[in-house]
Amino acid sequence: MERWKESQLRQIASATEVDIAYQGALSFAKNIGYKFFEFSATYITKPDQLNTLKLNNYPASWNNEYEQKQLRDVDPVVAHCNQSMLPILWSEELFSKIPSMWEALGLHGIQHGWSQSVHDDESGLCSILSLARSHCPISAFELYEMLGFSVFIARHLHALVAQTLPKRGPKPAAAHLSLREIDVLKLAADGKTAEESARILNLSARTINFHVRSAIDKLGVNNKISAVIAAVKAGYLGSGAMR
Repeated sequence: MERWKESQLRQIASATEVDIAYQGALSFAKNIGYKFFEFSATYITKPDQLNTLKLNNYPASWNNEYEQKQLRDVDPVVAHCNQSMLPILWSEELFSKIPSMWEALGLHGIQHGWSQSVHDDESGLCSILSLARSHCPISAFELYEMLGFSVFIARHLHALVAQTLPKRGPKPAAAHLSLREIDVLKLAADGKTAEESARILNLSARTINFHVRSAIDKLGVNNKISAVIAAVKAGYLGSGAMR
């Protein structure tokens, strides 16, 4: 590795604030042939509410268009990065379902680019790093050459954002169902009524309903069907229990 690359990467790694690390990453990106650099991080602030931090040097006209038209909701790059941490090259084929966005990227001089993501299940954070330029398509070989640098930078920026997020509370302990509750829910999954289950287990229908209610309370759901689904997800009944 050239000495200047090592020096710049060390400076980025030593940054303890995301804004400072971003500036170092932007400088590094320009030095390896990319005019544009973006880092975005999406995280949950409240139930079902997402917040996005976005740092880039894209043209202001593109950023405004992207926000006004809510292009993030249809952006195939974002869709890929939300599902996979494999890098993806931007291409006309990738944007085939939204050609107007591909044309707009070209008009703003940022059509040649690629992106990759970092996912963090513990914090729920998903970060995306993108490199782009106005000239010369990016080959798969070039992407391969630059991947190590981008992974290093993406992970450091991701970690700086993650450490600013509030810690998630511990996951609630899994419900512990009794053997009888499991038997009752298995029969319910097979479509048996309380009376049918009572005959099979040699119990009263009232006792069957008692065990169903107990399982509902333990699983934190509202009805028998939801209890069966929750029990399947928890591994009590097996993935093929419901018919």
